[in-house]
Amino acid sequence: MKKNNLSNPVLGFITSFSMFMLLFNSCGNRAEEDWKPLFNGENLDGWIIKIRGFEPGENYRNTFRVEDGLLIVSYDEYETFDNRFGHIFYEEPFSHYKLRVEYRFTGEQVEGGAGWAYRNNGIMFHSQAPETMDIDQDFPVSVEAQLLGGDGTGDRPNFSVCTPGTHVVIDGQLRTEHCISSDGPTFHGDQWVTAELHVYGDSIIHHIIENDTIMTYTNPQLSETGEPLRQGYIALQAESHPTEFRKIEILDLSNDY
Repeated sequence: MKKNNLSNPVLGFITSFSMFMLLFNSCGNRAEEDWKPLFNGENLDGWIIKIRGFEPGENYRNTFRVEDGLLIVSYDEYETFDNRFGHIFYEEPFSHYKLRVEYRFTGEQVEGGAGWAYRNNGIMFHSQAPETMDIDQDFPVSVEAQLLGGDGTGDRPNFSVCTPGTHVVIDGQLRTEHCISSDGPTFHGDQWVTAELHVYGDSIIHHIIENDTIMTYTNPQLSETGEPLRQGYIALQAESHPTEFRKIEILDLSNDY
């Protein structure tokens, strides 16, 4: 009898724990099912292109295209870059979300690209709408999670934050530099890299590379007025180096806030 009395609580604990784990895994699976692909792997439906010097929707020299299921930033129809900075915007703004991107740099930088733009791209978020940009505007007012590929030798601070027309706060201090370096790892060659942004309105933002959080900051705001940036558009860049994206997906958390 003593053996049975002792085993019942243990059995009850095991049963309760098993039920908890089933519930936990079920919730996790439901969360995974909520991830939405922003890029469908077939075409650029749902995306809006804006290239410096052209109206929204004009895809100068086929800069942005889809090939073999990849969204590609290409310069094979360019003779020289000529400061044709470009962005491709998802059509819908977001406020609270997790964004996951798989990317890689390929090939050679187009002639005329700046040295700092070598293996350089970026995820712009909390961005102004493409139709509100001036025709010769280089970059949208936004926050940028900068993607930097290695040059084969030295380290480069991957997934830093840059702030065209904006500011952020780090460790309680308003930072007004255009770019603030991260401790992100350097990836040389043409390997695929997984990057995530966890964005919570005008509150906190995390940069994550290969499941490692490498940068956190808060209070994104307009640099001229200090107005909080609570939402905006997501865009990928074209800054003169060929780049490929094979996954762009979002977990919208707006209903939780």
